[in-house]
Amino acid sequence: MRTSPRVAVVGAGAAGLATTKALLDVGADVVTYEKGDRPGGLWDQRNSSGLSPAYDSLHLNTSRGRTQFADFPMPADWVDYPSASLVAGYLADYADTFGVTERIRFSTAVAGVEREESGPARGTWRVTTEDGATERYDAVVVANGHNWDPRWPTPGYPGTFDGTQVHAHDYRDAEAFRDRHVLVVGMGNSAMDIAVDASYVAASPVLLSARHGVHIVPKYLFGRPADATGGAISGLPWRLRQRLAETMLRIAVGRPEDYGLPAPAGGLFQNHPTISDTILHRLTHGEVVPRPGIERLDGDRVVFTDGRADRVDTIVWATGYRVTIPFLSERWLGPDPERLQLHHRVFHLEDPSLAFVGLMQSTGAALPVVEAQATLVAAHLGGSYALPDATERRALAARALRDARARWGEKRPAMRIDFDAYVASVPRELAAGRQRLTSGAHPFEPSATTTATTTDEVLA
Repeated sequence: MRTSPRVAVVGAGAAGLATTKALLDVGADVVTYEKGDRPGGLWDQRNSSGLSPAYDSLHLNTSRGRTQFADFPMPADWVDYPSASLVAGYLADYADTFGVTERIRFSTAVAGVEREESGPARGTWRVTTEDGATERYDAVVVANGHNWDPRWPTPGYPGTFDGTQVHAHDYRDAEAFRDRHVLVVGMGNSAMDIAVDASYVAASPVLLSARHGVHIVPKYLFGRPADATGGAISGLPWRLRQRLAETMLRIAVGRPEDYGLPAPAGGLFQNHPTISDTILHRLTHGEVVPRPGIERLDGDRVVFTDGRADRVDTIVWATGYRVTIPFLSERWLGPDPERLQLHHRVFHLEDPSLAFVGLMQSTGAALPVVEAQATLVAAHLGGSYALPDATERRALAARALRDARARWGEKRPAMRIDFDAYVASVPRELAAGRQRLTSGAHPFEPSATTTATTTDEVLA
C-alpha cells in the first residue's frame, strides 16, 4: 500500500483552508500552522495575528457567484457583494464543514522551513515553529498570503510632514478622520474605499492623489455584477475581451478623466482595475477631490506635481503590500519573492514538494484560483497526477513569464494570472498529469521517515 504523505500547510486563510481540505480528500496527513487564533486569515479583523487589513466597510469586490468555492457555495440569499465579516464567517464554516479546523494548530507561527540535505531524512522538510519545536514532512505548502506586509513609499518624498501618517493596512473605521484634513495616496480598492469613508466625516474634501490612473469599474454593469458581465466573454482572446469590456465601461460610466482622475496607465485587463460604485459619486459631488502625484511635503501642507499645495494633517498611504515569506530562505525564494517562477504558479522548479497556493495576482477573485491550485497540489502529493519533467517545467515557466510580460509588463509578471484562463487550465493540467502516469512517469512518493510527530521521535 502507498504511504500517505505527511504535509505541512503554512497559513489558515482561504488558500490554506482550501489546501488542507484538498489534502484531506486524498488521505494525506496534514498539519496546518496558523499564527492567529482562528481560521479565515486576513478576512477576519479579529484574528490575533494582527495581520488583517480588513476594515469595517470592506466588502468583496468580486461577486459572490464568481468568488465562492465550487465545493462550498455561499448562501443563495446573500447579497452579490458580501461584507468582510460575512466572508470570514463563511471561511470558518468551510473549515468546520470539511474537518479542516481540527487540523489547524492555532497561535503557532512558523519560523523556518528547510529541506534535509543529508542523513536518513534526506529530501524531507524540517519545519520549525517560533517556540522551537521541529517536525519533518514529505512536503510543504506555503499559503501565508501576501497582503499583510505594508509597502511604504520608497524612497520617501522630500521635505517633512507635521501631521499623522498611516498605511491603509491599519485603517479600521472613518472615525479616525473626523474633522481632519485627509489625503489618500493610491488608486486601488482600499484607497477608494478609505477616501469615500473619510469624505463623510473629514473637515474638508478628501484629496485623492495618484501618479498613474486606473480603470474604475462599478460593481454592476447593465443590471448584473460587473465580473459576471466579463465572465460572459471569458472564452475570447484577452485583447479582444479587453476592447469589448473597455467599450462597455465607457458607455456605462465614461472615462476616469471625465471625473478629473488621471488616465489609466494601461488596458483594463493589463492593470488591475479598481472596483467601486461610490468613488465616482463622491467625486462628482466634490467630497473627494483628485490630485496628481506628490512633489514634496511641507509641514502642514502637501505640494503636488502640478504646483498646487493643500493643507493636510493626515496622510493615508494606500500603496500596497510587499510579498514576504519570512520562514523561507533566499535559496528557495531568490532575491525577490515577487519574481519567483513556479510550475503552473504552484510548484517550485527545483523541488516540487515545496508548493505555493495563493502566490499570484489574479484578474478576478482569489478563492476559485486557490481552490484549483489546492486540487493540483493534492493530486500530485496523492499520487494521481505526475508533473512534467524538470526541463519541461522550466520551459513552461519561462514561456508563462514571457506571455505575462507581453501583457502586464514588469509589474509582478511572474505572479500574474488571467482568472478565467487559469481556472479553466487546471482540469486540463490534471488530465495531462494522469496521462503522464499511464506513460510511465513516476508519482510522488512519501518518505518513511516522516511518520513521527514530535522532535524527540524524529531524532530518536
